[in-house]
Amino acid sequence: MSTAEGAATATDTVWVEQVSMIDRIPRSIAMIVLFAAFIALWQLTTMVGVVSPIILPTPLETGRDLVAVGLNLISGGYVLPALWITTKEVIYGFALAFAIGFSLGVLVGETAFGERAVLPYLVAIDTMPKVAFAPVFIAWLGFGVSSKVALAAFIATFPVVVGTAAGLHAADENARMLFRTMGASRWQTLMKLKFPMGLPHIFTGLKIASIGVVAGAITAEFLGGGSGFGHLIRTAASQLQTPRVFSLIIYLSFLGLAMFWIVVWTQRRLIFWQKSSLTAEVAG
Repeated sequence: MSTAEGAATATDTVWVEQVSMIDRIPRSIAMIVLFAAFIALWQLTTMVGVVSPIILPTPLETGRDLVAVGLNLISGGYVLPALWITTKEVIYGFALAFAIGFSLGVLVGETAFGERAVLPYLVAIDTMPKVAFAPVFIAWLGFGVSSKVALAAFIATFPVVVGTAAGLHAADENARMLFRTMGASRWQTLMKLKFPMGLPHIFTGLKIASIGVVAGAITAEFLGGGSGFGHLIRTAASQLQTPRVFSLIIYLSFLGLAMFWIVVWTQRRLIFWQKSSLTAEVAG
């Protein structure tokens, strides 16, 4: 049998996964089509009168208000200080969640005491409705920024704990045995094997936390007052200014996206050996 015939036979016998037509559509085109379909459905809903315009504004009204809020931000109006306050709450909350979550994650992932005694309490606390803790934090810390940071960190801590603990367990057993054979201490094994191998899991927890921390800060502003974006949304909702509510929520989502992409950017820089797979994961 010739080489060409053997290659043809091998090609015929190898199973190749069939890619559907919808999966062949470029990502950018798919996103544009999906967005256009969403806007069209939104406009149709408002035109037919399924929902009152007081509750659901038209896309055009929301777009006009988006421009108005954007101009207010650029000109340094009242929206900019509110955004800065919420941004500080989110950043401080995320930093606090990382510090507490990483410490507890190491305790859970590295010690039998943490896994057997501490983890059940953490799971029990995470199952509780976290919004119900907002009045508690407000009573403890007042109506200032501290209570908002506390609730934001409270919501975002558990994903970091789980990601860190899972990451420390991700090291290959053969690699652990090699470290033990070479006489590495527990600290050396943690820092030179378990921590580098667990970084993908840790960053998975951080990406989840970067989204949850925004929800925590805004929830605290809803319930505990303040001068952030939550206050603006609550005020606009009380005045039935639904286009303003929608536009503020959209700008708030930009803050969440910024937090998420900062974590992704940091992950790409630190986990350079998984850069290609990470790009595929984010591009999805």
